Amino acid sequence: MDLRKLKKLIDLVEESGIAELEVTEGEEKVRITRVQAGNTVSYAQPMHYPMPTAPAPVAAPVAEAAAPVAASTANAVKSPMVGTFYRSSGPDAKPFIEVGQSLSIGDTLCIIEAMKLMNEIESDRAGVVKAILVENGEPVEYGEPLFIIE
Repeated sequence: MDLRKLKKLIDLVEESGIAELEVTEGEEKVRITRVQAGNTVSYAQPMHYPMPTAPAPVAAPVAEAAAPVAASTANAVKSPMVGTFYRSSGPDAKPFIEVGQSLSIGDTLCIIEAMKLMNEIESDRAGVVKAILVENGEPVEYGEPLFIIE
């Protein structure tokens, strides 16, 4: 690999902000790693949410409250991924939806943080929110019911 290609790759790493790049051409292999001393990468939304101080007491009432609703999971909106559930775009922001609210297709229901990426989950159907089955800041699994929309 010639020096001009290496210089272009180094410039690409610096401009894009990626931490590491590995390129293989035939038998030649180059790995460029960028280390930032003293700089930290911060993500605004995940860092601002307060962590629950006592998750066990919070989880017990939620499970009891969700039990009667669990029977009607046919109308449930399920989590499309594993991550952390957030009802709003920030800790002081208004929740995207509330129980009793009417929804249209494409309305934002929540955010699921997965691998430091914020994924907006949109409604795939119109209807009325009957129940919110997950509390703010809780971890969710793939396929876990999040909302009941009828």
